[in-house]
Amino acid sequence: MGEILVDAGIISPETLQKALQKQRGTDKRLGQVLEGMDLLLEEDIAAALGRQFGVRQVKGIARFSYPPEILKLITPEEALTRFIFPLKVEKKTLYLAMANPLDHDTAQEVGFRNGLQVIPCVTTPEEIKAAINRHLLKVEKTVAQTDRWWTVLIVDDQEMAQLASEAALKKQGFTILKASNGAEGLRMALQEKPHLVITDTVMPRMDGIEMFRNLKANPQVAQIPVIALSSKAAAEEEARLLEIGYYDFIAKPVNPIRLVARVKRALKQCYGEDPPED
Repeated sequence: MGEILVDAGIISPETLQKALQKQRGTDKRLGQVLEGMDLLLEEDIAAALGRQFGVRQVKGIARFSYPPEILKLITPEEALTRFIFPLKVEKKTLYLAMANPLDHDTAQEVGFRNGLQVIPCVTTPEEIKAAINRHLLKVEKTVAQTDRWWTVLIVDDQEMAQLASEAALKKQGFTILKASNGAEGLRMALQEKPHLVITDTVMPRMDGIEMFRNLKANPQVAQIPVIALSSKAAAEEEARLLEIGYYDFIAKPVNPIRLVARVKRALKQCYGEDPPED
């Protein structure tokens, strides 16, 4: 795995050696070590593997429903040991979520046993564990697992601010969508139906306020809570945005701890402890 990341230019050989030294003597995966070093998220590794080998990346797999005949294809023990989860069967082909899509032996064994061709789809170990707990083990949901079911759309034309918000929320396990202006954000919200939108108020093409008004005017997405970001930190600006109808207001530059707390509060108050079923 480390060699693949180096070959893909995602990390340097020196970084790999440092990570391997930190990993030595622990039971942590390489992805966990790199994440702990604030270098990569495991989701970034999954995306890199997908790009490098032409494998589809899947996200939020725990939140979907699966028929019993699909879930019976793999035992919970096998799923936990090999970090795999069955997604669907189409025309004698099993789409299999895998933390390591290069584990051809596992794919062949699962396919041979069930008389199916296997197409691997890459995802993170945490995504797979959440799906196993919910669908195969029927484990009571923990807060961390629940967080991984939420989708948040970040709309911001400032790349560094967008990346900072993304990193803070990804570490909590949220599925993140991104747009760089209001027009793109509106289109993505209509297509993806996120649970929450976070938007800057001043952007080119369509600003955050115009996007917000378009969202609220459309019955398909009017119920989605929207948090406003603004570089104007004055109380008057906060009052103005809340009066327009935004669910909450956060002044820029965004403090990651405050952002995470406000996002969790909004999701809990709007949807309760559990997200709606897809």
